[in-house]
Parts: sequence; C-alpha cells; structure tokens
Amino acid sequence: MDIPVITIIGAGLAGSEAAYQASRLGVKVRLYEMKPKRKSPAHHSNGFAELVCSNSLRSNQLENGVGLLKEELRILGSLIMQSADQSQVPAGGALAVDREEFSSFITKTILNDTDIDVIYDEIHSIPEDGIVIIATGPLTDGDLYDSIMEKIGHQDMHFFDAAAPIVTEASIDRSVCFAMSRYGKGGDDYLNCPMNEEEYRRFYEAITTAELADVKGFDKETVFEGCMPIETMAKRGYDTMRFGPLKPVGLIDPRTGEEPYACVQLRQDDRSASIYNIVGFQTRLKFPEQKRVFQMIPGLQNAEFSRYGVMHRNTYIESPKLLSSEYRMKDDPKVFFAGQITGVEGYIESAASGYLAGYYAALSALNKKSPVTFSSETMIGAMAAYISDPSVKNFAPMNANFGLIAPLGYRVKGKKKEKNMAYAERALSEVRQNNEKMEVLRK
Repeated sequence: MDIPVITIIGAGLAGSEAAYQASRLGVKVRLYEMKPKRKSPAHHSNGFAELVCSNSLRSNQLENGVGLLKEELRILGSLIMQSADQSQVPAGGALAVDREEFSSFITKTILNDTDIDVIYDEIHSIPEDGIVIIATGPLTDGDLYDSIMEKIGHQDMHFFDAAAPIVTEASIDRSVCFAMSRYGKGGDDYLNCPMNEEEYRRFYEAITTAELADVKGFDKETVFEGCMPIETMAKRGYDTMRFGPLKPVGLIDPRTGEEPYACVQLRQDDRSASIYNIVGFQTRLKFPEQKRVFQMIPGLQNAEFSRYGVMHRNTYIESPKLLSSEYRMKDDPKVFFAGQITGVEGYIESAASGYLAGYYAALSALNKKSPVTFSSETMIGAMAAYISDPSVKNFAPMNANFGLIAPLGYRVKGKKKEKNMAYAERALSEVRQNNEKMEVLRK
C-alpha cells in the first residue's frame, strides 16, 4: 500500500515541527524550503528553524503562559523543545539557547529522517493536489503571498515587528557593567549597564530625536506590543523605558550599593558568551544612529555590533474566519496553516501550531480520526481555540497567556502565581493523558 504524502511549505519552527510530527505518524513529507536560494529580511543563516535572538523562546516558568506551553510540548515530544533544551544557555528564568546549536539540531534531525524529503526550492502557488501545510511565516511575499490572498479572499492583514541589536562581549566595559539577575533570580545571568539620572536624560533625548530607517508601509506605527521599537516606547513618555526594559528594580550597582536610576540589560546570545543581546532594544533606527545612540549606554561606549537591530512587516491571516482549531481551512480541508501567519505570536506558539497542524494533517492523510482533542484547559488547545473562534472581534496576534485558558471553576488560595500553577497542573494532567493515547498511533 502506498504511504500517504503531505506537502509542507517552509522549514521554520512551525514547518519543521509539523514535518517531524507527521513523520512520527508514518506519513511521508515533502518539505519545501526557499533558503539558501532566497532569504527574507529576517533570515541570516541557511539552517532550519532560525531564531532572531537567543531569548526568543522566553520564560521557562510554569506560572507563565509560554512556560506552560513549553512543558506541554515537552510531554508531547516536540522537536523544537528537544532542541531548545539541548542548546540552552544561562538566562535566569528564561529559556535562552545558542541559536546555531538550536537550528543545527533541528536541521540535522529533519535531514536524517528518511520519511522527510527536503526540497530546496521556492513555491509560487498553493499546490492543488494532496494535503498541504502552509508554514511560510509572517514575511510571506511574492507569488505565494498573492496565491494565499486569492485563496482566503484577499483579506490582507499585517503588523510590524523588530529585532534587537547584538554586541560582542569583548567590547563591553566590565568596569561599568555588572553581572546580576533581577532579584537574584536564576543566578548572575545578565550583564547590567547602570544609568544615573543625567545619563538617562541624555539617552532619552538622543533616542527620541534619532533618525529612523524607512520601512515600507510603516506609516501609522502598527506594532506588536511585545516587540515595540525602543524609540517608539521612549516617545510615549519620559519614564516609559524605566518602567519597561530599563527598569532598575531588583538590581543593585556594586559600585554604589544602590539601585540605579535606569538599567540596560544584556543577555548572553551564544553558548561561548562571545555575543550579547541588548534586551528590549528592538529598533528601526538607522544603523549609524544605532551605533551613536546605543554607545551612550554606560559600558557600551566602545561597543562593537555583530548585528544591528532591524524591523520588518509581519503578515497574518484572519484565522477565526478561515481556520478550524485543527489549523485547517474551513472551506478547503486539504489546506492547513501553521506558524505566525495564523496569528499566533511567538516562536513557541508557532511550534505548537505546527505540532497540531502536522498531527491533524497526517491523520487526514491516513484517513484516521484523532483519539484525543486538546481542550481550552490546555495552553496548546486554548491557542487553537483562540485563532479559530469566529466570535473574536478585531483579531490580532496573540502570545500564550492564562487569559485564554478556560476558568478553573473554583477559588485558589494565594496570589497570581498560585492560581497560574493550578491552571498548569490541570493542563499538564490532560496533556499527559492525551499523549499516552497518541502513542499508539506513532511508529
């Protein structure tokens, strides 16, 4: 009997996860990846599942929404989480990774899977035959973008996203910067650049008057709040940065024994600690302006940039009108979507959508029904419910958060952390039970 074949377009986190999960169910996969033939503005390497920065995977704590989603994916055998845990670097309570190790592990796993045929080519239109998963990411453009728009009825939506600059460790002035995590949580995993009031004032004036790069279509500053450009944040008010990424609370400057007026944090971006990400400094400043303004930060006066910050357009479809909770098109069951193009915001959220799309697409190809469903009491199920709920008005990209999960139905003693842990325990119980039932399907 012929083994069913599905087509997956895009080898980012969602596409790689989908391919891996479909293969585990005994389905053959044709995985199309346009790199290295062509790269988007956010691409720098040729590997699969490329990350923008080491902390793109965010919190690793169960009382945090994305932390719970990570643990759910670990239980379910996610390829993305296997790689993340193996390539982890210190970052306090966050799951930061060595980006090259992370991508390399996933790339090798996919390439060594005999049921996955990787085709390095660009797809220009949605294939008409067979089951297909579109996991082309939020920067989808060209002919394929036009093909998708035609498929969904030209419902064009987008917002803007940005990445922070990275500096070399050797160029950081350690006589000014000090190693410490806020409140001592997770060890001394961050380098901190303290500012006094006068230094902050000069920095604020410089960043709010610096010259911006021209980003096509960025006229109304439609930005995702979780990745707001630092200069946009600064323009919202003099103290806005000090209540955001420059928050000094929980940090003590060893030179003064006191809390700084403001503090810029640097996070290790690779295993060897040779480069550091400027935390929260997503930006659309011109490159020379980034050098001029960011070198005003104490400890970075001689900073060498291994990558400047960049900004790009992220596109997503109006999923509640188009998709089911299986990430399948309501009007064409052969077509699935996965990743940020569906309106899930974040790499782990994208991987989760890829997991479900790959799982359900494979079952469809095998003409089998799923023995489980993921309810809104789990984070992976709640995200799927959000993107497929037609009652959602003014649909916008969404991170994993406990506001999406079904209510507990009872009161929990304690504060927010205790309540969120109750959510997490309930969710993980369901996910473990589901995974046991799903094991019988896997090869």
